[in-house]
Amino acid sequence: MLATNQIVYPDSDGQPMADNTKQFRWIMLIHANLNWLFRDEELVFVAGDLLWYPVEGNPKYRVAPDVMIAFGRPKGDRGSYKQWQEDNIAPQVVFEILSPGNTEGEMDRKLQIYARCGVEEYYIYDPDRFVLKGYQRSDDFYLERIDRMDGWTSPRLGITFELIEGELQLTHPDGRVFESFDNVATERDLICADNQQLESDKQQLETDKQQLEAEKKQLEAAKNKRDAKLRELGIDPDTL
Repeated sequence: MLATNQIVYPDSDGQPMADNTKQFRWIMLIHANLNWLFRDEELVFVAGDLLWYPVEGNPKYRVAPDVMIAFGRPKGDRGSYKQWQEDNIAPQVVFEILSPGNTEGEMDRKLQIYARCGVEEYYIYDPDRFVLKGYQRSDDFYLERIDRMDGWTSPRLGITFELIEGELQLTHPDGRVFESFDNVATERDLICADNQQLESDKQQLETDKQQLEAEKKQLEAAKNKRDAKLRELGIDPDTL
């Protein structure tokens, strides 16, 4: 049994990860690509829809960013992100993907929490209205709105935000566009199909080569037979 004075920090707030498929798809796209981007960095923790408790002793003061990145913290599973157990390192970058259910008051509250708790970069995208907002820390307690997000490159992540015909496009530092699992799987299938075709073509070329070699031997045998017959008749085949 729990001691009467033991504080409980639930791993769930009872809210769904996403309100609709579009929001879920964007969350997964950003989470998966950032995981891939920092796959070799042991001290970069990337999480999606994970409860973050900034202050010990106050389990009601919590927030669950759609995606958050904590530099300086090891990878690994967590039930929640208790900041005091993470060397008091706050996630430096957070993303929120809006759904029709998000209210202005809710987003203002999150902005205040992120500003107060040390977030350096905060990005919001509304996939229904194609609205992209970004905030960057200007001092210890304030996140300042980024004037122009189209073409903006995250100082922490190195990724670039672009609006292509109104829709958000994110690119890796090397210029590769953020890819969904479906697209990666499709490309993998195409590569596999191409490899299979190349292997089939290679086998066909080998078969053709063997066939040509067999025909060459048959012609050589026929020539030798003809030359032998000519010599029997007293004719030198080399003079023909």
